[in-house]
Amino acid sequence: MPGIWLKNARLVGPSSIVRGDVLVRDGVIAAVARDGGGDWPADRVVDVADRYLSPGFIDIHTHGAGGFDFMDGSLEAVYGACLAHLRHGTTCLLPTTSASTRESLLEMAELFNRVEPRRTGYPEIHGLHMEGPYFASEQRGAQDARHLRNPDPEEYNQALRIGKRIVRWSFAVELEGGEEFLRTLREKGVIPSLAHSDATCQQVRQAYADGVHSLTHFYSGMSGLRRVNSYRIAGVIEAGYLLDGMYVEVIADGKHLPADLLELIYKVKGADRICLVTDSMRAAGMPPGSYKLGNIETGMDTVVEDSVAKLPDRLAFAGSVATADRLVRTMRDLAGAPLPAAVAMMSLNPARLVGLDGRKGSIAVGKDADLVVFDEGVNVHLVMARGEIVPPG
Repeated sequence: MPGIWLKNARLVGPSSIVRGDVLVRDGVIAAVARDGGGDWPADRVVDVADRYLSPGFIDIHTHGAGGFDFMDGSLEAVYGACLAHLRHGTTCLLPTTSASTRESLLEMAELFNRVEPRRTGYPEIHGLHMEGPYFASEQRGAQDARHLRNPDPEEYNQALRIGKRIVRWSFAVELEGGEEFLRTLREKGVIPSLAHSDATCQQVRQAYADGVHSLTHFYSGMSGLRRVNSYRIAGVIEAGYLLDGMYVEVIADGKHLPADLLELIYKVKGADRICLVTDSMRAAGMPPGSYKLGNIETGMDTVVEDSVAKLPDRLAFAGSVATADRLVRTMRDLAGAPLPAAVAMMSLNPARLVGLDGRKGSIAVGKDADLVVFDEGVNVHLVMARGEIVPPG
């Protein structure tokens, strides 16, 4: 059965770029021809014109885009934000919550039971990423302090019963009840991640041994080296570097982390343990101005300027306004990562972290036809989600 033939491309692999063609059929990659090119019957032929053809981007931490926040609590907001990200190359994502009331937490868990995971013309919605509300107040960042609390077994067990689509949960393991919560997540098959945490390096080492293998938005909302009774104590940041197998999320918008830190993270962690994430709020893909962080009615006020969201007093960032294409471009241009490595950080690595690498994250026969065409400036020209071509943003 004929399909779509993408020809004259520079195929971006995890470690190299080669010229070649790709045939897509029935939503999956049916054939890949390198160097010499393909010669297949097809319903449609797309000339990539020597631009880059990469696997679709996978964002495992995003709060919204296009004027929508997932905490708005409606299907319209979910699909609207997802569509805005798709136009910038994100073909799979994990919508992410923020610290909220118990009622809102449970409502979000229930809402995602009604979300279509593979809706035609939209990125795949792999599942829900719960960020909070179990965070250390000292590391809250832009999380609403009114809603921070210790893990409550009655609350999180109810959420896990209700929410059939919860796949990842970020929390501070050092809080009272944190170890029990971690055990529950592992028992339920939910991926744990450390976030907004004031833990010591030793506490993170123990959490790693117990199954925490990722740090949410590295450097942001986490402890570093400090003095306790005159002695230096390493924190979460140092643990992220010391534990070779620990994945680190990186908000590579060029604002949350300066070029020096992006370069340091890449130098120490290498290309295989970095997951680029937008951590975007509703203003991603929108003009500068005033926006709500979180629910459109009850969320926190923010101002978007200088290509980043800030709290009104300008003392802290309030989420990024980045899209995935910007992250790849920034990691290449500011951190010095080769383009294949930067793309892998936005595709194959997050796919591995959340268990999707069997069908996503690289250009290989049998994998989902999630593909992005972009130019030298990482400007998106074409996006394909499971074999369906959609217009870029």
